[in-house]
Amino acid sequence: VQLVESGGGLVQAGGSLRLSCAASGFTISSYSLSWVRQAPGKGLEWVSSISSGGSTYYKDSVKGRFTISRDNIKNTLYLQMNSLKPEDTAVYYCSKSGSRGQGTQVTVSS
Repeated sequence: VQLVESGGGLVQAGGSLRLSCAASGFTISSYSLSWVRQAPGKGLEWVSSISSGGSTYYKDSVKGRFTISRDNIKNTLYLQMNSLKPEDTAVYYCSKSGSRGQGTQVTVSS
């Protein structure tokens, strides 16, 4: 199992980013996958999940702003993040059954 995140960066509050997670070693459509994040000095926090059936779930604070999706052909998971807030600043990881990639840094300036 390999998960490689990309797409992070520095953005002003109100801006958007799309994170990608390229998966290998398994077929993403067969598993539930999640995005989790870790803000500076804080623990790991669940953000969003997509089930194998395509159902999506979101942390309350990101509902209406973030959208999780996947491309089964590219075997890639995405997180579209709109209306970003400084409190969204964190390292974002995609996760499968507790395994994570190296993460991608998202920094939102006020």
